[in-house]
Amino acid sequence: MRSALTAADTWNTFNTTWVCLDCELMPWSAKAQELLRVQYAAVGAAGRASLPRAVAALEQAAARLSASDEARLEEVKDEYRRREENVAKFVAAYRQYCWSVSSVGDFKLAPFHLLATEGRVHVDKDHVWHMDELAKICRCDLELLLATPYKLADVTDPASEAEGSEWWMNLTERGGEGMVVKSLSFILRGNRGLAQPAVKCRGREYLRIIYGPDYTVEGNLARLRNRGLDHKRSQALGEFALGVEGLERFMRHEPLRRVHECVFGVLALESEPVDPRL
Repeated sequence: MRSALTAADTWNTFNTTWVCLDCELMPWSAKAQELLRVQYAAVGAAGRASLPRAVAALEQAAARLSASDEARLEEVKDEYRRREENVAKFVAAYRQYCWSVSSVGDFKLAPFHLLATEGRVHVDKDHVWHMDELAKICRCDLELLLATPYKLADVTDPASEAEGSEWWMNLTERGGEGMVVKSLSFILRGNRGLAQPAVKCRGREYLRIIYGPDYTVEGNLARLRNRGLDHKRSQALGEFALGVEGLERFMRHEPLRRVHECVFGVLALESEPVDPRL
């Protein structure tokens, strides 16, 4: 990372000896092995082992039932076939984000915010500036660094909004996780105060990892639609404000205890109970 920053002349450009970046390290399987093994892989293995046997048993039972009972059995078989298909989709979904890691060369780092350098916290810059500055750095190490793709959309223009939606659909249909929708400004204040800094819009199959193989069943979707989002939104805004304040204090060379006040504030908010369906 240091070599890429040097090659991009970042130190001189920003007159700094350090940078603070917001990044995504991939694959997430390398940093979440326990979650993958205990939760995702366990669910996939259990489903793939049990559901084919259940479908086979139901098919054998059909030979022993009357015509009236067979119709009901067919409904049950259809349900179990659907569950078998959903488990296969679940396994395929999480496997897209996993690959073998044996050295630093197997990682990818995708930066998407140049948060701060000496003397400046760059929340006064719009998101296009952040993307362009980071793309310069990423071009200096194509093996490790991955420039984050983005698209500008004008939500007051139906044609531009449709283009943004199509871009998201194409991205997720190719196996992409989804996109994060942000205002052009890093910090935006509206009539009701600070706007939500970002909203994750994940794709259909990635959400299968989060909510389980059968989340697309209408009964499960109905429960998800009734989630309580207000507390989560309020918590996200609080964490965002504390994060920016922590960076400002660090940049001003305030005592670390002052920076840690913001860090502990974020940790305290993270400990607040929220709707488990979020």
